[in-house]
Amino acid sequence: MRLLNLLISVILSWVLCLPSTHELQTSQSQVLLQLRKHLEYPSSLQIWENYYGDFCNLSSSAHMSISCQDNSVTELKIMGDKLVNVNDFNGFAIPNHTLSESFSIDSFVTTLSRLPSLRVLSLVSLGIWGPLSDKIHRLSSLESLDLSSNFIFGSVPPKISTMVKLQTLTLEDNYFNDTVPDWLDSLSNLTILSLKNNRLKGRFPSSICRIKTLTVIALSNNELSGNLPEMDTLISLHVLDLRENHIDSELPMMPQGLVTALLSKNSFSGEIPAQFGHLGQLQHLDLSFNYLSGTPPSALFSLPNISYLNLASNMLSGAFPDQLNCGGKLGFVDISNNKLTGDLPSCLSSTSNERVVEFNGNCFSIDSQHQHQASYCKEALASSKQSGGRETVMLVGVISGAVLVLVLLAFAVLSFRRRYRSRRTFEHNIFAKAVPDNSPNGFCSELISNARFISQAAKLETHGAPVSRIFSLEQLKEATNNFDLSMFLGEGSMGKLYKGKLENGTYVAIRSLTILKKYSIQNLKVRLDFLSKLHHPHLVGLLGYCIDSGGQDDSSGNRIFLINEYVSSGNYRTYLSENCPEKVLKWSDRLAILIGVAKAVHFLHTGVIPGCFNNRLKTNNILLDEHRIAKLSDYGMSIITEESEKLEAKGEGTKSWNRTNMEGDVYNFGFILLESLVGPIVSGKGETFLLNEMASFGSQDGRRKIVDPIVLTTCSQESLSIVVSITKKCTCPEVSARPSFEDVLWNLQYAAQVQATADADQRSDSTS
Repeated sequence: MRLLNLLISVILSWVLCLPSTHELQTSQSQVLLQLRKHLEYPSSLQIWENYYGDFCNLSSSAHMSISCQDNSVTELKIMGDKLVNVNDFNGFAIPNHTLSESFSIDSFVTTLSRLPSLRVLSLVSLGIWGPLSDKIHRLSSLESLDLSSNFIFGSVPPKISTMVKLQTLTLEDNYFNDTVPDWLDSLSNLTILSLKNNRLKGRFPSSICRIKTLTVIALSNNELSGNLPEMDTLISLHVLDLRENHIDSELPMMPQGLVTALLSKNSFSGEIPAQFGHLGQLQHLDLSFNYLSGTPPSALFSLPNISYLNLASNMLSGAFPDQLNCGGKLGFVDISNNKLTGDLPSCLSSTSNERVVEFNGNCFSIDSQHQHQASYCKEALASSKQSGGRETVMLVGVISGAVLVLVLLAFAVLSFRRRYRSRRTFEHNIFAKAVPDNSPNGFCSELISNARFISQAAKLETHGAPVSRIFSLEQLKEATNNFDLSMFLGEGSMGKLYKGKLENGTYVAIRSLTILKKYSIQNLKVRLDFLSKLHHPHLVGLLGYCIDSGGQDDSSGNRIFLINEYVSSGNYRTYLSENCPEKVLKWSDRLAILIGVAKAVHFLHTGVIPGCFNNRLKTNNILLDEHRIAKLSDYGMSIITEESEKLEAKGEGTKSWNRTNMEGDVYNFGFILLESLVGPIVSGKGETFLLNEMASFGSQDGRRKIVDPIVLTTCSQESLSIVVSITKKCTCPEVSARPSFEDVLWNLQYAAQVQATADADQRSDSTS
């Protein structure tokens, strides 16, 4: 009997609890449905229509995710399709861009506040417009707030200062047009502050420098002015992005842990502080387009981790020391358009493939048509000192640059009219004309007739890059033992691949492919010469080529042999496979490889003109040398295959084609990231399946199910989260929402830095 009474009481208690649970779920669901109505039923929330189940059980997608805890919504992420590409937004609704005139941001935020347990809120590209309501502070549990890519203007609400749990504040790509708040130091847990691409004005608040937890500050592309305070108190700062503002102070002291500093296109003056030469973690420094003077600190070039150094278009002067040393990781240096004199240091003039160096527009004592006379630099410096005003300096620079460009343009036009009038038009507008065999540089005059191309044409010639070698078919037969089966490495979409040994003992990889569309031999040579001049530490170098037309220039196709450097240790994909457990890479090694490839693709996109896109990015095309240094192969093939012609036939312009293929590279790299996270099994799945699987990354349990166990046991959760986040962005179905390769590279470098710190802490704990 006693047992029966106990059972009845338990059942009654369960029944009595049902109404309150059901009521709570109903309340939360009603709020979500009201939010959908406020947002005018975006397509990303179409799944909510006629849905009567528990919203917490909805499967996540790339555009919507909901997480719950204790029957309350704790995470809400919605991404729309209303892109911010309006130049003259004036604070009113714009059809097809913003939500309608009836939208009330105040009512919307009021409804949001009825989800008091929210810890993560992301509302991106939804057309939200109006000044952000102070009521946002009612979401006092928020740890991450992302309202990027909307049409929010006015000031950042002061009451956000009471949201003390906030760790990430992302309001980028909006129209905030007041000053940067001076109360941000109230957010003592803030790690990421991104207000870039707004219209913020005034000074950089010194109060920001009191937030010891900050790792990222992004305020680029605003209208900030005045002094930049000392930054060395920000002991956790890794990324500082203040590009394209009007800051006009001297450069301040920087924190020792800084990894990326982007300060270009401001009005910084004075000398580069010697302290910059002691920033041991610094990898990426851009000080271009300022008014910096003096001689750059030699230690900048030899920093142990520096990979990108851009000091172009300043007023730097003096001579480098004879024994200037360059760091082993330094891959790109730009010191062009300054007033530097003397000899160019050997580590900046080397003809090896170690680094790309821009140095035109100075007064170096080298034999180059792209250097001024020493007197020019001395006179320019003397003139700037006498004037005492920056306006005179700007005027001299503009006039001198304009004269130089006009002279080059005039020379190019005259040369074109005299020498190439009879040449037929090139098939693709990347290269306007073919050139005769005795052309000194392999580029047509029309290529440099556009001012955008002048610096690039000069760069490819002044790097000291060796001229590509033209092999005969007999030489290749000898190198491969008449293309013997024992030298056969494999076959793919780009033709057969053989290993060869040249007469000097050098091993090479020889790829045979047929160009189905007819090209003239001359056009092929121009394209191949261009590819052979692309040198980067993480690109497989093109050493030369052989064109076999069967003895007839009018044949239906040309067979081409590409002779590349031989990379001995296989491709990246084999190092992710469970079939070779002794080779499988731990997380930090995978990050190093991914960073190398990202650097190479970033160089292909932005380091050359015209940029190289559609680079066939996949794990099979990432080769590793004996030191496991990554090198990308099969890049730039669209230049010599039919793909560019297909775009021409469709009538697509070069600009839109480049943009599309650039984003295509980002998307394909996203799948390389995904394969790095979960292993090569992904290549056998369809894209739709894989994108749906990515929703599993949102929780710890989901990650344990899908992420490679080797990754899980060798990574820090913070580092993993950074890569998961950028992977999702890269594979976003909306092309315009994908990041640039520069953003991808920054995130990977940041993830590697976080992982290195975690590994060091672990080693310290194990030895203590």
